[in-house]
Formats: sequence, structure tokens, C-alpha cells
Amino acid sequence: MEELLELRTCIEQQRYQEALLLIGEMEEMSKEDKINKIHSFMVILLLHLIKQQVEKRSTRSWELSILTAVKNIQRINKRRKAGGHYLTPAELQEVIAEEYPLALKAAALEIFEGQYTDEQLSKQVSQAEIEQQALEMIEA
Repeated sequence: MEELLELRTCIEQQRYQEALLLIGEMEEMSKEDKINKIHSFMVILLLHLIKQQVEKRSTRSWELSILTAVKNIQRINKRRKAGGHYLTPAELQEVIAEEYPLALKAAALEIFEGQYTDEQLSKQVSQAEIEQQALEMIEA
């Protein structure tokens, strides 16, 4: 909100260069907010994909969480007016790889009532398969 008030002042005072700099900052803040949200939904998506692979089953709740996470990532990543996406497939792959360890830790707490550490769990899953599955679901 502070940035909007400052932008208004710059425009009213015809300080257009400063106004353009503020607009650039605001665009960057908006993009960062979207990327942070994508990271959060990515953890949820990966968590449930890990649970499915380890437990070799699924539940309606997990399926709904997966669907919701995928749809939210797709929605947030889409540029409405400009078209295209905020994150490219390669950048999405980076987010997946970055968030995988956190999702694995969360899954370790939930799978088989926390019987395994995340290190033990990592030996029971194929990180590459889960990461590929997540990316394919998002790009579908």
C-alpha cells in the first residue's frame, strides 16, 4: 500500500522516472508473491505423490489435495493479460527440486505414522519419478 501512495505522489508531482521505478518494484513484488505461492502448493503436491508411491495406495483426500495443488499452481503461474507463464518448465523443475526435501520431511511425519526418517524414506521412493510426475501434471 505504501508503494501505491508513493506512486501517486510521484505521478502528481510529474516525477515519472521515479514512478516507473516504483512500478518495476511493484511488478517484481507481485511476481515474487506468485512464486512463493507456487512453492507452497508444490510442497503439498510432492508430499502426496511421495505418500502414494511409498504406501502404494491413494485416498480421496490425497487425490483432492493433488488436484487442488496442481490447479492452483497452474492458475497462479498463468499470466492473465500478458499471456504466457511466470515460470518456465525449467524454472518449475527447479522449484520442484528445491521443495522436494521439505516435502520428503513432511511425508516422513505422515507415512506409516512417522515410522521412517526422511533419510530412510528417501531410499524407498524415486525422487526422479516423483519430480517428473509433478512436472507432467502441472504442464497437462
